[in-house]
Amino acid sequence: MATLQRFEELKAWQKARLVSKEVYLITSQGPFAKDFDLKGQIRRASGSAMDNIAEGFERGGKGEFIQFLGMAKGSAGEVRSQLYRALDQSYITQTTFDSLYAQAEEVSRMITNLIAYLNRSTYKGNKYIVSEDLPDYNLELQTTNLKPEGL
Repeated sequence: MATLQRFEELKAWQKARLVSKEVYLITSQGPFAKDFDLKGQIRRASGSAMDNIAEGFERGGKGEFIQFLGMAKGSAGEVRSQLYRALDQSYITQTTFDSLYAQAEEVSRMITNLIAYLNRSTYKGNKYIVSEDLPDYNLELQTTNLKPEGL
């Protein structure tokens, strides 16, 4: 865990991002696009999954990270439930449902595994690092592209 520097490096966040991207795609088409309540709810849930992973990581403490991962897992479950509603309303095909459901379920499994890892580890979090232990960083604005490869 200590080797990760950014939440974008977390596979669970990367997968949650892909699910959110797919949710936005399917909700912008056909009758789904006109069901503003369900469209907004599933978009918020898919975004919440990736956002809570990021927020928990950035909090800097193991306990908070685990707490936010739990919320992210709940949001991934919410996406799966809302996919049933979309299927029942014929907004998506069974094939689309199966594919996106499996992806959202994978996000949940990845989060579960990350929580289990954190619970077993001695990692406390970045906020517990004593400042004199940190290297002297140049605080000038970085202009490098921070987007992970392949996304």
